[in-house]
Amino acid sequence: MIRLSDYLKQTYGEKIYRLSLTSGCSCPNRDGTIGFGGCTFCSEGGSGDFAEEGDIGSQIEAAKRRIANKTDAKRFIAYFQSFTNTYGDPERLEKLYTEVIRRDDVAVLSLGTRPDCLPPEILDMLSRLREIKPVWVELGLQTVHERIAEAFRRGYALPVFEKAYRELKDRGLEVIVHVIMNLPGETKDEMLETIRYLAALQPPLDGIKIQMLQVLKGTDLGREYERQPFPLMTLEEYADLVAECVRILPEKTVLHRMTGDGPRRLLIAPLWSLDKKRVLNTLNGRI
Repeated sequence: MIRLSDYLKQTYGEKIYRLSLTSGCSCPNRDGTIGFGGCTFCSEGGSGDFAEEGDIGSQIEAAKRRIANKTDAKRFIAYFQSFTNTYGDPERLEKLYTEVIRRDDVAVLSLGTRPDCLPPEILDMLSRLREIKPVWVELGLQTVHERIAEAFRRGYALPVFEKAYRELKDRGLEVIVHVIMNLPGETKDEMLETIRYLAALQPPLDGIKIQMLQVLKGTDLGREYERQPFPLMTLEEYADLVAECVRILPEKTVLHRMTGDGPRRLLIAPLWSLDKKRVLNTLNGRI
């Protein structure tokens, strides 16, 4: 397992830091194309509650100012996180992403999306962007278990993910998969089955983001939890689980994330996830 910070230094020879940006896209699981309301755990910000707003140049400069006290990095990952960033007019998106990827201070373009939002014209766009600089496509899988996915309203079946994964890899794009631990009704063995599935993918998976389920205000899951709380892992249990995941994954898989940042104003549970320093120290002690 390779940590993201080490991978970036090895690949680019310098510190690279992520900027959270907004593309203006919506989501087919919100606008009625697939469903309304999104996944049950997804906030009104579309899981991009820390992303900047405004025109793209202003977003980038605001994001750089926001992290100026954390890093002396001069080049960045332009991370379009909120909602579904390959869902919309391909011409508009290509113009936007081309403007971003051609910036001298951008080393990588990273797009969070759904596997059911990668039609041929979008795949062609991603291939053209990749000719300029590296493009990471981040797919929200969360679990391989259909009953769990149906319960949180993912809106697509596993074969859709498999098709998108093959098409992206066939075009030489780097794929990062998001997984959420402790989804309601999912057992520890089932969580590990998702990791084993990803470990066996061919071509091999480039990267993974693992995070603990975070229950947020204003979401269907949050309302369910407030009516009838369901069991959530302790920090120690979660750290042990992540350590097991890391042992399963191939050595060359890049670990992009092993915890998440729930907005303090929205987080209902688990409250231990707010203490990021303690969380990271505990995780690092297990891995």
